[in-house]
Amino acid sequence: MRYKIIRILYILILCCFTPALSGQQVSGGKGAPPVRERIFFGGNFGLQIGTYTYIEASPMVGLWLLPRIAVAAGPSYKYIKDPFGDTDVWGGKSFLRMVVVNDISKLIPIGLQTSLYFHSEYEGLSYQSDFFINGHDSERLYIESLLAGVGISQKIGRRGAINFSVLWVLNESEYQIYDNPEFRIGFTF
Repeated sequence: MRYKIIRILYILILCCFTPALSGQQVSGGKGAPPVRERIFFGGNFGLQIGTYTYIEASPMVGLWLLPRIAVAAGPSYKYIKDPFGDTDVWGGKSFLRMVVVNDISKLIPIGLQTSLYFHSEYEGLSYQSDFFINGHDSERLYIESLLAGVGISQKIGRRGAINFSVLWVLNESEYQIYDNPEFRIGFTF
């Protein structure tokens, strides 16, 4: 029940910002840029091979709803293998990001175009249940995670950026798949 309430609240927060999609006026009296200029692509890719093998591909497509608020969503696939077994993991995730400080150089003269942001993310993944529980009745186990945290984004060129995030899991689950805190590096273009 608690997870459904968290999911509903997250969806409501995302819906609060949808008026920006209709071309709502932005500050300065100018209309919003065309949608094609507000779309961005990114995601995560992970690779570790050895006794513990981890392969991840999680592409995302996003949209800047307002100059400092972005949403994104995409599918997620992971392959995990350790000495005790292996599993294919699939599902999806979405995030809401709000830029708090657009250029830190205006506050601290460091000469870099680095921004600071708040990040919240919902992820739903399906695992093979025997990866967690031997003799479990169903074949798949669905795990939901709600993460939130902060990050910095360093511009790379005109439209690219590298993002460093520190996220904490907000919901408790019997099968926790993330450590607190979770460190992430991602790219957007």
